[in-house]
Amino acid sequence: MSTRTAGGTRTAGSRRAAGGTRAADVARPGCAGASARLRVKLLLLEPEFRGATHHMWRAEGLLPRYRTYLCTMHAVIRASVPLMRLALDRARALAASGDPLAAPLAAYLEEHIREEEGHDAWLLEDLRAAGGSPEDALGPLPSPLVASLVGAQYYWIEHHHPVVLLGYIAVLEGYAPAPGLTGRIARLTGLPAAALRTVREHSVLDTEHLDELYALLDRLPLGRDQEAAVAVGALHSLDALTRLFVRLGRSAPAPSLRGAGPVPPMGVTP
Repeated sequence: MSTRTAGGTRTAGSRRAAGGTRAADVARPGCAGASARLRVKLLLLEPEFRGATHHMWRAEGLLPRYRTYLCTMHAVIRASVPLMRLALDRARALAASGDPLAAPLAAYLEEHIREEEGHDAWLLEDLRAAGGSPEDALGPLPSPLVASLVGAQYYWIEHHHPVVLLGYIAVLEGYAPAPGLTGRIARLTGLPAAALRTVREHSVLDTEHLDELYALLDRLPLGRDQEAAVAVGALHSLDALTRLFVRLGRSAPAPSLRGAGPVPPMGVTP
């Protein structure tokens, strides 16, 4: 869900430059809305994210790593619609009490839920076509890194305000696969198109979705504290996604966590 880098992933709000890289839009004169300010904040974490994705998509050992990527992203994406449904319920309740953010937020979530339904199934289909099994994604305990990325959203929706989820969505939509990544994976692994649907579709869909999200951020009557909350959610999400991609970029496929001990703390860089 993004803007692409040379490592095969977009970076939020960018324009494509030479070599398939996209250079992020920074705040320009006359472009000082909430979405522009959010993009500027995310720029602070983009160097680490670009490094992680570049290493993750390297040629060496890409096929098993791609299968692990599909399993990991399934753990993330299967939570997207439930997260948005929870946020929608909270937004509807807040709208009934007169919260000015809640009604437009609820309308956005209703539409976005319809757009995102079924995308977790794409990942399982890709995994099967790549020589894996759906059980590889459905069986193991999801990584604590996935829980950190996704679980924080549940807390903030329930205990702060559902508008924070927009920061999470901005990262998933704003840092999606690059258009050229599908061809690179196919060329280096020999995988058929049927194993690459998620990467292929999200390289197109997420650009459209990101524009919709930025438009919403710019028209919501966000107060300073609410805008800051969205930014905190986005920065946490990009940092957590970077950590997750650092783990995926390690040479060996990620082991099953069933029966494993605790995972040690890990920084953004390998």
